[in-house]
Amino acid sequence: MDRNTIFGIILIAGIFIIWGVLNKPSSEELEKQKAMRDSLALVEQIKQKEQEIEALKKQQFDGGEPTAVDVESTKKEALVEEDTIENRIFTIENDLISLKVSEKGGRPYSVQLKNYQTHDSLPIYLFHGDSSSFGFNFFINNRPVNTNTRFFKSQSEKAIIKVKDKPETLSMRLEFEGDKYIEYRYTLEPGKYQVDMDIELNGMSDLATQRTGVLDLNWMIYSPQQEKGRDNESNYTTLYYKLYEDDVDFFNARTKKDPKPEIIPTRVEWVAYKDQFFSSVLMADDSFVDAEMQLGLMPQGSQYIKRFESTLGLSYNQEYNEVIPLHFYFGPNKYKLLKKQYGDKQLQDLVTVGKGIIKWINQIVIINLFDFLSKYIGNYGIIILIMTIIIKVILLPLTFKSFMSTAKMKVLKPQIDKINEKIPKEKAMERQQATMALYKKVGVSPLGGCLPMLLQMPILFAMFRFFPTSIELRQEGFLWAHDLSTYDSVLEWDTYIPFLSNTFGNHLSLFTLLMTISTILTMKINNQAQSSQQMPGMQSMMYVMPIMFMFILNKFSAGLTYYYFLANLITFGQNLLFKQFIDEEELLQKLESKKAKPKKKSNFQRRMEELARQQASRR
Repeated sequence: MDRNTIFGIILIAGIFIIWGVLNKPSSEELEKQKAMRDSLALVEQIKQKEQEIEALKKQQFDGGEPTAVDVESTKKEALVEEDTIENRIFTIENDLISLKVSEKGGRPYSVQLKNYQTHDSLPIYLFHGDSSSFGFNFFINNRPVNTNTRFFKSQSEKAIIKVKDKPETLSMRLEFEGDKYIEYRYTLEPGKYQVDMDIELNGMSDLATQRTGVLDLNWMIYSPQQEKGRDNESNYTTLYYKLYEDDVDFFNARTKKDPKPEIIPTRVEWVAYKDQFFSSVLMADDSFVDAEMQLGLMPQGSQYIKRFESTLGLSYNQEYNEVIPLHFYFGPNKYKLLKKQYGDKQLQDLVTVGKGIIKWINQIVIINLFDFLSKYIGNYGIIILIMTIIIKVILLPLTFKSFMSTAKMKVLKPQIDKINEKIPKEKAMERQQATMALYKKVGVSPLGGCLPMLLQMPILFAMFRFFPTSIELRQEGFLWAHDLSTYDSVLEWDTYIPFLSNTFGNHLSLFTLLMTISTILTMKINNQAQSSQQMPGMQSMMYVMPIMFMFILNKFSAGLTYYYFLANLITFGQNLLFKQFIDEEELLQKLESKKAKPKKKSNFQRRMEELARQQASRR
């Protein structure tokens, strides 16, 4: 194994180490996670709410205790009501979304995004029908009430409310004895994805809850599959939340088993059920008192990807008339849109852009450049091409420096071969020292070609984060790729292949194949200057990484592998251009002249020599 091979292996390991460091949680994040885990023991009582009905007989409310007759009669009333009342659906819609509200539960029944379709050209529904629930559990007159099973009455005469020039409101009311009622008011404005929801409690001061002053809201959604690549979509489908005046946090989307519920004993600003390109977000005017959240995985073959559920504590002052304002966001994960309208709440963090320097590159450079080009160019394949050219031009000095370093190593190769002939293989350390001495004399650094490449890695990682979740690429075709946001399969098969099906998938993506071939060819041409004495097995080691990336990226966005393919072609073209301006004989003469020149001594070296002379003269 020669010097170049060893250095290449070390460089590859270094890249992965740097990548791991960049994505390693900060000490503050680790402390926050530790504090969250430590607090679970203090909030075990929150779990009691799941047994609310089962433990009904043991609960005390206003000096009374519900009897078995009360429980059974309440269940019968609910069954009779459900069997005899027709569940009517009301709609409020603007130019962007259509929200259907069910009389049963008075809850959001479905949300359709009008400007988007699924991968098979069906309407996009963030949730629909019984795949969601939204409501409260409490007690009135010592009897349990589950608003999800109660029938509200619409306060609107219209079954469909179209929002055009001004905001419109759809109201649903659940009435009790006397003047007691709960009313949900859904308000929608033109041109917005936000739905304002005011919950009015009138005459409900005797409403009893498990925790004094806190009304628990349960919100559950099954997230449907919208995209062609289920595995890739699942990798970006997860539950996000923001702690009050703190950072945004989320569940691990790539987990292979149901994660443990998160119990947040402190205030929470919002909770978001996010899939690859769209989100359903529930925001409080100020904050929720606390939250318990859970994420569940759905089996392969299900029409749903994951199950989200949250129990959110709402502050309740038990006044005669009280209004609790909430806000929904039902829309795309579009960075510019979310930052503009919800930047104070950091909702733009729903768009995956990485961490640290990767996040800065995406937010400051990539997203703005992509957005600027899309204003003037309609074809996103051309946009990616132009963006790649711009990035490669900006990085041209680094690329040229890397090429020059490679050229210097190439013209010095005959001298390196002589060193290797003179010094036997057994004296590897002596060989290395002689080689480094030669490099030092001519002023060549072995790292000269690698450091510029290493400095370009953050750009590649930024693209790795940006393309798979960029909604701008969704269902945008280019050449044979019908959708740049998912894989561009040109060959598919149904046979299950062990290990291969889980990683590579049951298809072959053409852009991924082209990316791999171009990477291998570029590496082969750039490494022609390496010693012919390398072991054949060692020579092939440099091709392991491209093959590994082919297996990793075969399920990824075609836009991403198309970008990597373009970057390889442009780099290859730049190297051909650089060769036209470099005379290898002239370059060798310059290096030889440097070797012949006496080396300039640093001030430190001169001082040390002067000190040595003074000490010698004293003797």
